[in-house]
Amino acid sequence: MHNRYNIVLSTVLDHDVAPRRWLTPRESSVSKKVAVAVAEPEYEIDEQVETTRDERRARKRQPRYNVILWDSDDHSYDYVIRMLRELFGFGVERGFLVAEKVHLSGRAICLTTTMEHAELKRDQIHAYGKDILIGPCLGSMQSTIEPVD
Repeated sequence: MHNRYNIVLSTVLDHDVAPRRWLTPRESSVSKKVAVAVAEPEYEIDEQVETTRDERRARKRQPRYNVILWDSDDHSYDYVIRMLRELFGFGVERGFLVAEKVHLSGRAICLTTTMEHAELKRDQIHAYGKDILIGPCLGSMQSTIEPVD
Protein backbone atom coordinates (compact mmCIF):
# COMPACT_ATOMS: atom_id res chain seq x y z
CA MET A 1 0.00 0.00 0.00
CA HIS A 2 1.10 3.51 -0.73
CA ASN A 3 0.96 6.07 2.06
CA ARG A 4 1.37 9.02 -0.33
CA TYR A 5 -0.42 9.85 -3.55
CA ASN A 6 1.48 9.78 -6.82
CA ILE A 7 0.20 13.11 -8.12
CA VAL A 8 1.04 16.60 -6.95
CA LEU A 9 -1.83 18.28 -5.17
CA SER A 10 -2.42 21.92 -4.35
CA THR A 11 -4.55 23.34 -1.57
CA VAL A 12 -7.12 25.86 -2.79
CA LEU A 13 -8.75 28.16 -0.22
CA ASP A 14 -10.52 31.42 -1.17
CA HIS A 15 -8.80 31.53 -4.57
CA ASP A 16 -5.35 31.41 -2.95
CA VAL A 17 -3.15 28.55 -4.04
CA ALA A 18 -0.81 27.24 -1.38
CA PRO A 19 2.61 25.86 -2.37
CA ARG A 20 2.49 22.38 -3.88
CA ARG A 21 3.31 19.47 -1.62
CA TRP A 22 2.56 15.79 -1.18
CA LEU A 23 -0.55 15.10 0.86
CA THR A 24 -0.98 12.02 2.96
CA PRO A 25 -4.26 10.07 2.63
CA ARG A 26 -5.41 11.53 5.98
CA GLU A 27 -4.80 15.12 4.84
CA SER A 28 -6.51 14.58 1.51
CA SER A 29 -9.76 13.52 3.20
CA VAL A 30 -10.29 16.93 4.88
CA SER A 31 -13.40 18.49 3.35
CA LYS A 32 -12.08 22.09 3.16
CA LYS A 33 -9.31 21.16 0.78
CA VAL A 34 -9.82 20.79 -2.94
CA ALA A 35 -7.36 18.73 -4.95
CA VAL A 36 -6.11 20.15 -8.22
CA ALA A 37 -4.01 18.01 -10.56
CA VAL A 38 -1.16 19.85 -12.24
CA ALA A 39 -0.25 18.77 -15.76
CA GLU A 40 3.27 19.07 -17.11
CA PRO A 41 3.59 21.06 -20.35
CA GLU A 42 4.42 19.09 -23.47
CA TYR A 43 7.47 20.07 -25.49
CA GLU A 44 8.19 19.24 -29.08
CA ILE A 45 11.66 17.82 -29.60
CA ASP A 46 13.50 18.89 -32.69
CA GLU A 47 14.76 15.77 -34.51
CA GLN A 48 18.09 17.41 -35.28
CA VAL A 49 18.68 18.18 -31.60
CA GLU A 50 17.87 14.56 -30.71
CA THR A 51 20.29 13.29 -33.37
CA THR A 52 23.03 15.53 -32.01
CA ARG A 53 22.49 14.09 -28.52
CA ASP A 54 22.73 10.54 -29.89
CA GLU A 55 25.95 11.41 -31.72
CA ARG A 56 27.45 12.84 -28.52
CA ARG A 57 26.50 9.71 -26.59
CA ALA A 58 28.10 7.52 -29.25
CA ARG A 59 31.33 9.52 -29.15
CA LYS A 60 31.53 9.39 -25.34
CA ARG A 61 31.46 5.59 -25.18
CA GLN A 62 34.52 4.29 -23.37
CA PRO A 63 36.93 1.96 -25.17
CA ARG A 64 36.52 -1.74 -24.37
CA TYR A 65 39.22 -4.05 -22.97
CA ASN A 66 39.51 -7.83 -22.75
CA VAL A 67 40.59 -9.55 -19.54
CA ILE A 68 42.89 -12.39 -20.69
CA LEU A 69 43.60 -15.45 -18.53
CA TRP A 70 46.87 -17.24 -19.42
CA ASP A 71 47.60 -20.96 -19.16
CA SER A 72 49.59 -22.36 -16.27
CA ASP A 73 50.55 -25.96 -15.52
CA ASP A 74 50.54 -25.12 -11.81
CA HIS A 75 46.74 -24.72 -11.56
CA SER A 76 43.96 -27.31 -11.67
CA TYR A 77 40.65 -27.09 -13.50
CA ASP A 78 38.92 -26.94 -10.10
CA TYR A 79 40.98 -23.88 -9.14
CA VAL A 80 40.14 -22.07 -12.40
CA ILE A 81 36.42 -22.91 -12.17
CA ARG A 82 36.24 -21.80 -8.52
CA MET A 83 38.13 -18.57 -9.25
CA LEU A 84 35.91 -17.71 -12.22
CA ARG A 85 32.79 -18.42 -10.16
CA GLU A 86 33.92 -16.21 -7.27
CA LEU A 87 35.40 -13.32 -9.28
CA PHE A 88 33.21 -13.25 -12.39
CA GLY A 89 30.03 -15.01 -11.28
CA PHE A 90 30.40 -17.77 -13.90
CA GLY A 91 28.50 -21.00 -13.48
CA VAL A 92 30.33 -24.33 -13.31
CA GLU A 93 29.69 -25.09 -17.00
CA ARG A 94 30.96 -21.72 -18.24
CA GLY A 95 33.94 -21.90 -15.88
CA PHE A 96 34.82 -25.34 -17.24
CA LEU A 97 34.64 -24.07 -20.84
CA VAL A 98 36.97 -21.16 -20.05
CA ALA A 99 39.37 -23.47 -18.16
CA GLU A 100 39.40 -25.87 -21.11
CA LYS A 101 40.04 -23.05 -23.59
CA VAL A 102 42.93 -21.76 -21.43
CA HIS A 103 44.39 -25.27 -21.31
CA LEU A 104 44.03 -25.98 -25.05
CA SER A 105 44.87 -22.61 -26.60
CA GLY A 106 47.05 -21.05 -23.91
CA ARG A 107 44.73 -18.15 -23.18
CA ALA A 108 41.07 -17.21 -22.89
CA ILE A 109 39.07 -14.00 -22.74
CA CYS A 110 37.18 -13.92 -19.44
CA LEU A 111 35.46 -10.54 -19.78
CA THR A 112 35.19 -7.53 -22.09
CA THR A 113 34.55 -4.27 -20.25
CA THR A 114 35.87 -0.75 -19.58
CA MET A 115 39.54 -0.24 -18.76
CA GLU A 116 38.95 0.47 -15.05
CA HIS A 117 36.78 -2.63 -14.60
CA ALA A 118 39.24 -4.77 -16.60
CA GLU A 119 42.14 -3.58 -14.41
CA LEU A 120 40.13 -4.43 -11.30
CA LYS A 121 39.38 -7.97 -12.55
CA ARG A 122 43.02 -8.50 -13.57
CA ASP A 123 44.17 -7.43 -10.12
CA GLN A 124 41.60 -9.71 -8.47
CA ILE A 125 42.94 -12.67 -10.47
CA HIS A 126 46.50 -11.83 -9.39
CA ALA A 127 45.42 -11.56 -5.76
CA TYR A 128 43.33 -14.75 -5.75
CA GLY A 129 46.16 -16.87 -4.39
CA LYS A 130 47.74 -20.21 -5.12
CA ASP A 131 46.10 -23.53 -5.94
CA ILE A 132 46.19 -25.59 -2.74
CA LEU A 133 45.46 -28.80 -4.69
CA ILE A 134 48.80 -28.60 -6.51
CA GLY A 135 51.92 -28.77 -4.34
CA PRO A 136 54.44 -26.92 -6.54
CA CYS A 137 52.03 -24.04 -7.23
CA LEU A 138 53.78 -20.79 -6.37
CA GLY A 139 50.93 -18.29 -6.73
CA SER A 140 47.93 -17.14 -8.67
CA MET A 141 47.36 -17.37 -12.41
CA GLN A 142 48.60 -14.74 -14.85
CA SER A 143 46.18 -12.28 -16.39
CA THR A 144 46.52 -9.28 -18.65
CA ILE A 145 44.23 -6.76 -20.30
CA GLU A 146 44.28 -5.71 -23.95
CA PRO A 147 42.17 -3.27 -25.97
CA VAL A 148 39.44 -4.71 -28.17
CA ASP A 149 40.25 -4.24 -31.86
